[in-house]
Amino acid sequence: MWISLLLITVWLSETQARESCENVVPRCKRGHVPWTRCFEDRITTCRSKGRFSPNFVRRLVNSSQEAQAILPYYRVHIPPSALQRSRGNESEEMVLLVATVLNSTWFELSPHPGRGRANSGQPANKPGTIMEESVLVVMAGNSPITNLPHPITLTFRHNTQVKHGTCVFWQESGQDDGTGHWSTDGCDTTNMGSQFVCSCNHLSFFAVLVNPSLSVGERDAVALSFITYIGSAVSIVFSIISLITYACLQRRRPDKAIGVHLQLTVALLCLHLSFLVCCFWVWKLEEEEEGWVCGVLGLCLHWSLLATFSWTALEGFHLYLLLVKVFNIYIRKYLLKLCIVGWGVPTLTVTVCGVLGVYGKYSLNLSNGDHHNSTTQMCWMSSRFPQRLLLSYISTVAFPGLVVLANSCMLGLVLVNICRMRRRTSKRTSEKTRGAQGSGARLWRDGATVLGLSCVLGLPWGLMSATYVSLPGVYVFTVTNSLQGLLLFLWSAALTYRSRRDHDSSGKDSSSHRMMTTSFNT
Repeated sequence: MWISLLLITVWLSETQARESCENVVPRCKRGHVPWTRCFEDRITTCRSKGRFSPNFVRRLVNSSQEAQAILPYYRVHIPPSALQRSRGNESEEMVLLVATVLNSTWFELSPHPGRGRANSGQPANKPGTIMEESVLVVMAGNSPITNLPHPITLTFRHNTQVKHGTCVFWQESGQDDGTGHWSTDGCDTTNMGSQFVCSCNHLSFFAVLVNPSLSVGERDAVALSFITYIGSAVSIVFSIISLITYACLQRRRPDKAIGVHLQLTVALLCLHLSFLVCCFWVWKLEEEEEGWVCGVLGLCLHWSLLATFSWTALEGFHLYLLLVKVFNIYIRKYLLKLCIVGWGVPTLTVTVCGVLGVYGKYSLNLSNGDHHNSTTQMCWMSSRFPQRLLLSYISTVAFPGLVVLANSCMLGLVLVNICRMRRRTSKRTSEKTRGAQGSGARLWRDGATVLGLSCVLGLPWGLMSATYVSLPGVYVFTVTNSLQGLLLFLWSAALTYRSRRDHDSSGKDSSSHRMMTTSFNT
């Protein structure tokens, strides 16, 4: 019994003494030697968290047989000749194989990639970004493996279609500052459509350098940032005015549609406020500092973004009830139930993400046309969280895309109703009586109605697809969406004007009035 207790005590002491694999990179970054060398030494003996880590493989393999390491989006194949060269002692049969995935933000590019004694490899010919912001680390044995007669094979799978990509590995600058560059020396690339296959004659830190058809340089990024900051400030001012306007309208004539508009305006106001605070707070943070404040701000930004899209979707749902379910649409405590959905779903989502530790400082690498990249930061989903890409894709692409698609269908129903009402009016009234001037005025009013509904339904978010086509599309998307508060203010002003006109209206242009009434004013 005493022997068992002694063995358990020794095992616990050794386990506690071993460093956690999740802390290897942060601790190595604080050291004075190049952190990649420190990482290679410690990753072989660190303590893995939990029984199963999908992005971490460490096991002994037979050096006389080929070895494979399979990760969720990566596959490594090492021939026996490479494993035999990695043995420290020729009598050893088993070789330690380690494969893991790191975030590309840990790798700091050198401002002068062509200098240094270790820069024998050739830098990538074109600037680009690391695909999925992930770097695959492959290590075998105790001896470095270079100039292999039979190359190792690495497979990088990706969810989206990437037209151009180049297999690269991390080459240190030789300045003992931890910087370096991405080199293509010794690696060949094969594009299989849904995956890249890299054949390399050595083991190292590997990645796929993606050269997108559209890249935003540092100068354009600065210009877009100023446009976004100014537009968000303008939207905050006009969102507050819109809230006052909707409150006055709601007091004068309680209306469910105005209540929905008011909730959407509150969500949009929170979005622009949290965005500006998140961007400016990062300036106070140090390079390696995360800070719990930045995590809270990232949570608020994510919550307000989800709330904005949720209430935009509820605007489309309310329009659906008015246009399709015209009769028997009474729902008890209708606005309260919408609030539970519009505010409850985002709150539940960010609570789960907050418990998982998703939020923190987000770093975005920008290329300025040469091999030197700049970095911009904000409080959002932390770049060091493994599933950040998936969560960010769902929040900023998938969910908004579904909302825009559904609300586009609602806007199509509005256009169909406008056309039907115009045909009925044409049958009752002759062209001579109506006149060209009256027809033109009605056309302008209908156009204003469609344009206003497009803003309320969040269709400007659909311009996000233009950002993948051309740089002017990026500017159009930035200007339009940063000024959404102003657009909602114009819609609230139109509602105010129409509310006053309704008291003085004598029934003229009844079809247009009915159209506007159906479009959220009833």
